[in-house]
Amino acid sequence: MFSIFVFLAMLAVGIFVPSRLPPQLQGSRRTLAMVAMRTAAFFGAFLAMLATSIVRVGPQEVGIVQKLYLGPAIPAGHIIATKGETGYQAEIIPPGAFQIKPFFNVLNTVHTVPVVVVPTGFYGRIVTNDGDPLESGEVMAHEWPDADFNKFLDAEHFLTNHGRKGLQLSVLKPGVYVLNLALYSIRVGYERNGRDVTTNEDVVYDMRGRTLEQTPLNTAITRVPAGYVGVVRSTVATPGVDCHPKTAKTDDNGLVAEVVPVGCKGIWDKSLAPNDYYLNRDAYDVTLVSTRVTTLEFKGGFQRRYLDLKVDAKGDFQQTERTANFPIPQDAADPAVNTKIEGWEIPQELRAIVQITPENAPIVVAAVGGQEQVDQRIVVPAIRSQVRNVYGSQITVSEPDGKGGFAKMTRPTRVLDTIDHRGELEAAILERVQEDGKRAGVDIKEIRMGESAIPPELLLARQREQLAGQLKAAYIQEQTAQEQRQNTERARATADQQRDLVTAQIGVQRAKLAQDQRQAEGHAERLYMEEQAAGQTAQANVLGKESVMKLQQLQLVLSLLRDKPEILSSLNLPRVYVAGGGGLDGASAIIGSFLGGVVPTGNAPMQAGKQP
Repeated sequence: MFSIFVFLAMLAVGIFVPSRLPPQLQGSRRTLAMVAMRTAAFFGAFLAMLATSIVRVGPQEVGIVQKLYLGPAIPAGHIIATKGETGYQAEIIPPGAFQIKPFFNVLNTVHTVPVVVVPTGFYGRIVTNDGDPLESGEVMAHEWPDADFNKFLDAEHFLTNHGRKGLQLSVLKPGVYVLNLALYSIRVGYERNGRDVTTNEDVVYDMRGRTLEQTPLNTAITRVPAGYVGVVRSTVATPGVDCHPKTAKTDDNGLVAEVVPVGCKGIWDKSLAPNDYYLNRDAYDVTLVSTRVTTLEFKGGFQRRYLDLKVDAKGDFQQTERTANFPIPQDAADPAVNTKIEGWEIPQELRAIVQITPENAPIVVAAVGGQEQVDQRIVVPAIRSQVRNVYGSQITVSEPDGKGGFAKMTRPTRVLDTIDHRGELEAAILERVQEDGKRAGVDIKEIRMGESAIPPELLLARQREQLAGQLKAAYIQEQTAQEQRQNTERARATADQQRDLVTAQIGVQRAKLAQDQRQAEGHAERLYMEEQAAGQTAQANVLGKESVMKLQQLQLVLSLLRDKPEILSSLNLPRVYVAGGGGLDGASAIIGSFLGGVVPTGNAPMQAGKQP
């Protein structure tokens, strides 16, 4: 309005003031003054008009036009004009616009608001301030198809195509949007999670601009992680879908629940596969159900007694009693199962592995609730009951038949079966709980027994027997080790004396060989002497005994001279003349002379003497 006043004032000055100049100004001076004043007045009027005609919007802003004059009234119940009515206009001025429209700012007011920014991992909740009213029974407007989503964000198209007023099922996915915030109010809700979101302040976009508010709204995307399915409970129905409910069962005698087709109001019969979904949390409540193998532990919550056996130096048994408390771990599904076998109370720890199949997840959620409710209301009570039933009834085991083999037999469960027949007990419990699980839509895959708190009095006899057997085995092993040690020492001593034994053995063998050699030599000598005697006897028979004896004497002398020739050099041998008959008389005479005497030969004595 100030610009209009300036424009009119300048225009009046340009028209009327120059004609009222003082009469002292005459001629060209008066004409020049009038021209200057009118030029300045008209230029001022032009600037004032220009100020009312320029429209400029920043690059991160949107211009919302509010028409003030020269338009009909908006129909009752509406605040956004689509046909030039006075009030907020459906058409917006885009970011970065620069326009010149004569007197536009006189007839209109331009409100600048920020562009809408939806961050990654969140969606924008939309509320429209104008449009057709919701139908009876509706809590929010129907979702717009993805193909028409841009048209949905066009205020004029929305209002002229029967867009509904109020909360919208459609949401803004992450991105930057240019919206008419006179029609659309956007809220991005944050809920503190201790990781990337540290505040509960929501970001609100409306005609006030961008503001922060404290609300419990959370517009994070719906994330179904791997190993889970999402069971959807919807509060809205999609037009055109047959939403007749149907009855679903997990088993013939199992859980029964009513489910509806996807897009209908109620629990959908199909669960969401692992993925990220932009679901409006005002319309859809998603329950995550684990399809992974889940472990349920029954552990702790009891006190156990022990009898410890010790063996003193004399081999006597001594026993001492002690107790230990087993608290319930934080991650345990339930305490250990208290069972009774043969009148004894035995806390039994065990572990169950269970799994909910995706096709049964909607039925389980509709009939019972989430994963925790299924475990606590169905699975855990069923397992506790069946463990007690098996321990308090009968069990089928393989036992000796008295003929050297084994036979299957069914008998009452005994306390020591928790040690000797754990596998049979686990199989019996699993068979029973699997039937209960099928009725609840849960697949119980495995039962594994843990610690059995058996009264120590029942284990004492077995422990004494085992300890005695171990002592006996230890004694036998020690005796065997002692014998081996003696053999080792004997072998080591033998090895140390081996050299002397070998030397002695060789000496014995050498002596035996010498004995055999001498015996052989004596035998040969005897044979030689016998042969020689036989020869001499034959010689004596021919030559006579006396001649043979002399001949032997000569041979001995010659042998001595041959062996020791130095005797000849030391002797002064005589020269002997022998005269007489032939035969051996001459030789005898020479030897006799050598020996220093006269040696007779034959019947006639011979005389030996020295020659001159």
